[in-house]
Amino acid sequence: MNKKLAIFGGEKLIPDGTIKNWPPIDKIDEEYVLSSLRGEIHSFGPNCKEFEKEFAEWNGNKFAITTNSGTAALHMGIAGCGFGCGDEIIVPAYSWSSSATCVLHHNCIPVFVDIEFKTMNIDVDKIEEKITEKTKGIIVVHLHGLPVQMDKVLDLARKYNLKVIEDSCQAHGAKYKGKKVGNFGDCSTFSFNQNKCLCSGEGGMFVTDNEEIYEKAKMLWSFGETRRPFEDRDYHAYALGWMYRNNDLTASFGRAQLKKLDQYLNIQKKNASVLTNILKEVDGLILTYLPENCEHNWYNYTIRLDMEYFGIKKDVRKFRDYVLKAIQAEGVKCGIWQSFILPAMTVFQAKNAYGKGCPWSCQYYGRKIEYNPEEYPVAQKHCDTHFGMTEPLRAPNDEKVAELVGFAIKKVIDDIEEKGAEKWLNKVEEILK
Repeated sequence: MNKKLAIFGGEKLIPDGTIKNWPPIDKIDEEYVLSSLRGEIHSFGPNCKEFEKEFAEWNGNKFAITTNSGTAALHMGIAGCGFGCGDEIIVPAYSWSSSATCVLHHNCIPVFVDIEFKTMNIDVDKIEEKITEKTKGIIVVHLHGLPVQMDKVLDLARKYNLKVIEDSCQAHGAKYKGKKVGNFGDCSTFSFNQNKCLCSGEGGMFVTDNEEIYEKAKMLWSFGETRRPFEDRDYHAYALGWMYRNNDLTASFGRAQLKKLDQYLNIQKKNASVLTNILKEVDGLILTYLPENCEHNWYNYTIRLDMEYFGIKKDVRKFRDYVLKAIQAEGVKCGIWQSFILPAMTVFQAKNAYGKGCPWSCQYYGRKIEYNPEEYPVAQKHCDTHFGMTEPLRAPNDEKVAELVGFAIKKVIDDIEEKGAEKWLNKVEEILK
């Protein structure tokens, strides 16, 4: 193996074209999509109804509603649980923005809780201190496919009479104590965006076992109506509603991919195991922690750099960014998943979501709340030190590809060790000027 890094002019370890794109498309996908295309209904059609039925059966839920995005499903969860003006909803400080903006969509107030560094999930031991008389619910995010420790969350929900929404948008097939996520809270949401483990291009699914929550979510989903498109609609808006429905073409693609999902998840698990076996021997890397009672789906394989090990006290982000550039130069498809913690985002700092300070300044809300990013140091530490990947571990990529990825990362870290972190950092900076 050529020891000279590609970023310094050496040969990249992984040749172009080695890592294949996600998702694989085969005859099953073509048959389902072409059948829908040649059908009579291209809006909410028969594939939508079948997709709901098949996904509910696959995940173990009573009710499912196919949506145009995971974000839409999250908003439906807020409405379905009956949250309203001024209600406080607890959210992890690190996630995709939709995990918190869905709260604003229904005029509720997000309250952030720091994450646990080893799992990257909400710190369940810090939730209770954020509960007030205005708290009505908790959104737990099974980030990157690793389940939250749900027992503690559900105990708090029972103690304070709170509803629990599972954001399972990245966690298809992940399990806590042998049971799939999406079966613990009052309702749950999934995303089928292209980078998700179940891909239909775009789209999502709302699931619940609670019929009352299902009916309320359904109203928000379709213009505030009480009847679905395939029912005898009266086209009457009974409540404020959006248009979150899916379409038949997208659902047909999702149905085809669902048939292969278990196979895909097994491939990800094997590839992640190969990568872990290589990287666990590399000093300076903090790998994903996997509790004994959790089964990861490996949606995103996340790595953090141990800045203390490398002796980096300043320029932490710069060091992470340069290490990432060096790994990318070796041919690894990897990147930074989320560059900002949620409380630092402008929408929360400005507190002006609906204009004139609403919902925080509206008459129904009397408690002053501030979003100080310094109150979430663990989330910030993770944000500054992480990088990760999805495609290299996905089908059709195999264990040989995962092995190459591991060797590429090791090659970069070995070079840093040999040169010393500060000297290496300066050398990369000179090249990038």
